[in-house]
Amino acid sequence: MPVVTFANTKGGAGKTTAVLLLTTELLRRGYRVCLIDTDPQRWISKWFDAAERQHNLTVETFVSAASLQRTVNDYRAVCDYVIVDLPGAQTPLLATAIGLSDHVLIPIQGSSMDAQGGAQVLDLLRYLDRKADLRIAHSVVLSRVNSFVTTRALQAVKQLLAEQSVHVLDTPIIERSAYRDMFDFKAFLHTMDGAKVSNLDKAIENAVSFADEVQRLVPVARKAAKSGQLTAGSLEKAA
Repeated sequence: MPVVTFANTKGGAGKTTAVLLLTTELLRRGYRVCLIDTDPQRWISKWFDAAERQHNLTVETFVSAASLQRTVNDYRAVCDYVIVDLPGAQTPLLATAIGLSDHVLIPIQGSSMDAQGGAQVLDLLRYLDRKADLRIAHSVVLSRVNSFVTTRALQAVKQLLAEQSVHVLDTPIIERSAYRDMFDFKAFLHTMDGAKVSNLDKAIENAVSFADEVQRLVPVARKAAKSGQLTAGSLEKAA
């Protein structure tokens, strides 16, 4: 089953929020989700430990570069979606995770620093295409976007991505207090109290649109990519 990896080598890009939004929305739709948390901060794992248990969610943590391929392949056989949350830093996990992925999502805020972190991922994707003939589908998702203000920096990032022919999701992840509340309350978006959470309905609408678009790109019936047949060692050499 499909493997979706979230990657940006800069921390604070909204990556873990995007992972949690997609995961919780897929669970609400009845899919079996296996989430691999490789981030040393373990935000997803900490959320999972305290949140209401879901029988169709499995979270694997403390995964190393050496064990990542085995873990992904094991979960691919039993889950509808395997989601990999990578650290917000340059790491040996990056090349291995990308090579095992059916689609790579790169969250980028409207800032030059975020764009640089995303560019490192895009550069690696191009390198694997050029040197290893390995083409991994990928998209940028604009994150923490202000719903009222379009900044000059955000426009510059959009223009840069367009010039490089990088696919950008139509649905940005809007900056919503409800998304922070998911971590604070250790709750699923759809189970929070709208009377206590600001603009919860708009947050849910945004999450639904985001998940819809990801599912169109990576349908659950999609066959595993050829990259799943590569060894971790070959990927590390290519990187």
